[in-house]
Amino acid sequence: MAEGKSTRQLKVGRVVSNKMNKTVVVAVDYLKPHPLYRKIIRKTNKFHAHDEANTCQIGDVVQIEETRPLSKTKHWRVTEIVKRSEEL
Repeated sequence: MAEGKSTRQLKVGRVVSNKMNKTVVVAVDYLKPHPLYRKIIRKTNKFHAHDEANTCQIGDVVQIEETRPLSKTKHWRVTEIVKRSEEL
């Protein structure tokens, strides 16, 4: 393996909850064809991610990276905020 090359997964999704301390819930959408009928289906997975500074707000688009288990459900870490949400 090359030096500095990471094999950790990266995903981009939107924050749907930030009610927990230092934790956000990130929803990642996928488009996948139905196995038999070939219609495109939208699928959503939710991941708990560690947000050390509590900076993420609901609606932000963030990049998360796979990490070691931080708790029972947290295995991801927020690496950057791609786009801030527009507040009204």
